This record gives sequence, C-alpha cells and structure tokens, in this order.
Amino acid sequence: MRTVQVGLLWLLAASASLAQMVKMPASKVASDTPLNQRERATQMLNRFAFGPRPGDVDRVMNLGPDKWFAQQLDPASIPDSILDKRLQDDPTLAMTPEQMLAIFPDRGTVEQVADGKRPYPTDPLLESVYEVQVYKLLQERGNKLHAAPDPTDEQKAAQKKIDQAIAARIAGELFALPKRERMAALNAMPPADRIAFASNVGGDQRNTLFADLTPRERETIYSFQGGVGASYRIYDELAQARELRDILSERQLQQVMTDFWFNHFNVFAPKDSDQWYTTAYERDVIRPNALGRFRDLLLATAQSPAMMVYLDNWLSIGPDSIANGVDPKNPNAKRGKKGLNENYGREVMELHTVGVNGGYTQADVTHLSAILTGWSVDRPNQAGPFLYDARKHEPGVKNWFGYTIDEQGDVLSAAGGATAKLSPGLTAAIAHASTPDGMKQGIAALSLLAASPKTAHFISFLLAQRFVADDPPPALVNRLAATYIASDGDIKAILRQLVTSPEFNSHRYFRNKVKMPSEFVASAFRATATDPQNPGALVGLLSNQLGEPPYKKLEPTGYYVTADHWMNTQLLLARLNFADQLTHNHFANQKFDSARVLALSLMSDRAAGSELASAQSGLQPEGGVRSLRVADASATPDSAGIGPDVALHVLEATMIGGEISPKTDQFIHSQMAQQPVANPTDTLNLLTALLLGSPEFQLR
Repeated sequence: MRTVQVGLLWLLAASASLAQMVKMPASKVASDTPLNQRERATQMLNRFAFGPRPGDVDRVMNLGPDKWFAQQLDPASIPDSILDKRLQDDPTLAMTPEQMLAIFPDRGTVEQVADGKRPYPTDPLLESVYEVQVYKLLQERGNKLHAAPDPTDEQKAAQKKIDQAIAARIAGELFALPKRERMAALNAMPPADRIAFASNVGGDQRNTLFADLTPRERETIYSFQGGVGASYRIYDELAQARELRDILSERQLQQVMTDFWFNHFNVFAPKDSDQWYTTAYERDVIRPNALGRFRDLLLATAQSPAMMVYLDNWLSIGPDSIANGVDPKNPNAKRGKKGLNENYGREVMELHTVGVNGGYTQADVTHLSAILTGWSVDRPNQAGPFLYDARKHEPGVKNWFGYTIDEQGDVLSAAGGATAKLSPGLTAAIAHASTPDGMKQGIAALSLLAASPKTAHFISFLLAQRFVADDPPPALVNRLAATYIASDGDIKAILRQLVTSPEFNSHRYFRNKVKMPSEFVASAFRATATDPQNPGALVGLLSNQLGEPPYKKLEPTGYYVTADHWMNTQLLLARLNFADQLTHNHFANQKFDSARVLALSLMSDRAAGSELASAQSGLQPEGGVRSLRVADASATPDSAGIGPDVALHVLEATMIGGEISPKTDQFIHSQMAQQPVANPTDTLNLLTALLLGSPEFQLR
C-alpha cells in the first residue's frame, strides 16, 4: 500500500462521507426506530468503552447490556490483572509527588545540589541519579563558559560510535557479575559511562539486563538519559499509562469517565510543578471520584495542588490579609501590593460548574476569588501538599452570587435566583472543628455551585454532548438535570438515566459521534485485538500528528469533543496514514497480525459468522447487512476472487459492526483491484487498513 497515494485518494472520499454522516439528519424511519439488542450493545461499547474488541459485542449481549453497564459502574468488582501487570513497569504511577521529584529531579533541584545548597541523597540509587545530573549540569556550564561550539554532525556520529562501544563493554562487564551486584557496579562507574550505557545499550543486551532489574533500578537508569533534569520521565510514564488503560483496561467505563472528568477539570501537565502533581491529580482526585458525586469531585479538584498551580490560586492573596501586611492589631501597618488572582475563581464558574451563561457577573468572579484566598500549596517547588493558609485569606463576610456567606460557612441570606441550599450533612461537615474558619467559606461557596440547578443543566449538557450527540437533544438534557438535582449530583444515577433514555437507544444517535484522536487510536488497537507494545509511540502519534497530546491541553477548556474540531484534512490524513503503517507493521516496531484479527473475528462474533455464511452462499445476510460483492462487477466470482471479499465481510462485521456505505465499499474494492498484492497476508493487511481508515470507523 502506498501511504501517500492511497491516503490522498481515500481522504477525499472519507472526509466528504464523514461530514455527510455527521451533519445529515437521520431519516424519520431511522430516527423513530429503537436500537435492537446487538446495536444497543455496540452503542454501549462505543460510548462507554474505547470501542469493542472482537467478541465483545456478543459478550455484552449474552450478559445483557444493562447488566454489563451495572457491572461497569462498580469498577472495583472487575479484575484488571493484564493492565495491572503492564503498569508495574511504571513506578511513578504509585509515587507521591515528593518521591517523584526526588527520583526524577528538575533542573532547579539539580542546580541546588550542584551549588551546595542542598545535600546529595543518602540512598545509593538516588545518589547515583544526582551524580549523573550534576555531571551533566557542570558539563553544560563548562561548555557555555568556554563558548564551546556545537559539535558537527561528523563529531556527533563519531561520539555515538564511542558511546555505543562503551555501552557494549559495560553490558559485558555486568553480565559477568551476579544479578544482584550489577546495579551497584554500574553506579560505581564514572557518570559519563553511566550516561553512555543508559543511552546506547539496546537489543537483546538491554532486554536481558533490564529484565533482571527491579522497577526502581530501571527508573534509575532511565534518569541517566536526556539532558539536565529528569522530570520528563514522570510525564512519559503517565501518558503511556493512559494509552495502556484506554486499550487494555477491563474497567472501561471508569477509564472513559476519568478521561471525561480530567478533560472537564483540565490541568496542563508541563506547567511549573504540575509536572510532578498531575499523576497524583488523576490517580487520587479524578479517578476515585469519576463515578461518585459531583460535589465531592469539585471539592477534591479545588484542594489539589495540581489545580491550584495550574490556575494560579496559590498565588492569590487577599488585599486585606495578613500576608499582604495588614495587621488587625496595628491599623497603621504598611499594606503590601499583593492582590487577588482571579483565574480559578473565574474558571470554576465558567467551565467547572454553572457555565458561561450561568448568570454570574465580574463582581461574582472577584468575590469568589476573595472567598478562595488561602487555598494554596505548601512548597510547590518542592512538591509539597495542598495547604489552607489563613494568612492569605481575605477576611470578612462575602456577598457573592446572590448569597451572603460568613467566615464559618454559614449562608446568612440568599436573594433573587440563588435557590440552591446546603444539605444538612454538608452543613455539619463545614461546621466540623477540623476545618479552619475562612476555608469553611470556600467549601460553602463551592458546595452551593455544585448544588445549583444551572450546574445541573451545564453538566448534563456536557455529558449528553460527549455520549449522545454534538448538539444534544434539550429534552434529554432537562431529564438528566432533573436526575442530577434529585440525586444530589450522583454521577452514576445520571449515567443510568442517560443509557436508558430513548435518545441514547435511538437510531438517530447511533454512530453519529466522530471519534476524538485518542478514541480513534485506542479503538483501532481494540478492534484488531492488537497488544500495544510501544505506548510511547502512541503518545508521540497523538502529540505530533493527531492533535491531542495527553495532559497537554494548555487552555482550561480541555479538548473539544465535537466533530468540527477533528475533521480537518491534515488530521484525517494523519489517521489514514497511521492505519496504513499499523497494519503493514511499519509503526514503531509494533507487531500486527491481520490473520489473527480475521481468526478472532470468525471465532468470536456471531455477526461475523453470519456475514461469512452469507458471503459463501452469495445471498443477502439476515438483517439486510449487505450482499456479496466482487471487485469487478463484470467478472465471475472465480476470476475476481471470492476469498478477499469474504474476508472483507467478516472484518467489516467485527470492526465496523454494521453496514458500510456504497461509496466506502466501492472505494475499498477499487483499491483492492489497483494494488499489487503478493500474498494473502498483504491482502488482509490492506483490507484492515482500509476499514480502519473508513469514514464508518471514524464514528462511534
């Protein structure tokens, strides 16, 4: 398959068809027809999982779609051993931010150690990390001091050969030692040798040596790579784990909702100390609350260092606070020039709760920002925890959004449209002695936002937009909002209402959502039962070609979920080229087995079996999916080759789960006729690539 040639031809058909599928209103017959059980199972797997694997539709049907969904709502009851085993290679996923920063220091920490302002760690592995990092820093400083010119390409190549020889020598020395002594021997070598080894050992030597190391020892060697500072490893592991979870996790609903809520409460991982806070943010804040109550999720994000750093609330200082020089005992004390930072106060209303049309004013943003002063971070540059700092808090009763709230969190009055009330249980929690006054005021304000009917409607709209339609039906949004209010923001209750709604189970909203890039990539691996051997390559694909780098959306809006943001020519062409590279074993050494995909499809999917029987008999399959077609309508079945068409029937039934359009079918057959195919494997690779690139596969 010629990636560019086929990609450009296919792109014209794919983009036009995709736009037509998304924008064209469904016919009245299709709109009024409810989904059958197979379609309903497919709808569940496309919306609340990252697509079905071969056989998944049958498994959901046998269990019952509603029972499958109920199981997914209880993720702790679902074993996830395959994923758990894969994630063991990423120790930072279980570390505290302090541990991450210690093992993978940033440049500032390395500079402190190099300048004698901070001691070397006493732990042998950590000491080795810092020795290498300080060596790199001193080399960098020396080059700058002496104005050393950048090495030429020839010099780089020569140095590369030297480093490879050093790596091979060190590997041989390590193999000669007992396994338990190898890491200590490596750490005793000069820093330059450690760097050369970590950056150049490869192939069987690397695999064999690394297999006998502990995860922490592997992490130490990883930290020897790259430039000054090793904190990039934290992001690498987090992003790669995201791809593994999307593809491999059995707890698909929890993973989908974790993605939804992280996108809603977005933080930008590379910003300042969020490089070591983001892992804990997703692990300890988003995932545990993804199927809980919205209020708990909102309060958890507000007390996360990641959010406080991302939206700068840790910098916000009350104009009349002690931290700004105001002394209640000395009214003549000189006031400082510090003040409010309104970033979080604005976004928590505009994006997190009531929405941009929620009826608040600029004064409400300012007053909420004053309420939330003191919500801060202890030593953010050293990975400290969330801290409520009473010295920064703007004192006094606040008039905000129609409410009057005192320092103890008591709502003294409500006016106009301020109809939300604090529940008795929450009022008791606010009054708890362990919660400082001033902070209680912020808890009350955030809780009032969570209880607002406007928040109920806004969150319901976003859920319906993600899981039903880009332009969700207002009646559904209103019913979800009513469930939100009645259940006190119970996310599970809202999702149950959504999946049992006539809209979710209608043909009008079946296969009408364009997959976001992350959904497309994960569904390609799941549909073909392909083991993601190189998740780092998937992170690179999403970051550099498909426009959705994980955890790197700079704006607090998060990534948009509507089709208009993902249907441009460049992004569609990148998807098609990825499909071609993956299926032809040209993507980052990823192994792909199209024959296995076909075999799994035949063995595990009743729809595929029906397609096969229909194709073999040349008859229209039951349910009217499609009739047998050959590449050339004038050719006999023997001359055209029934085998490829039968395979296409089977793969289509499993990977697409329904009928492809005549335009897509015609294009696939024209490509099959034009491409020189050397053997059956090449034929299957081409068929699979074309189906992954089809407009139908871009939809969920």
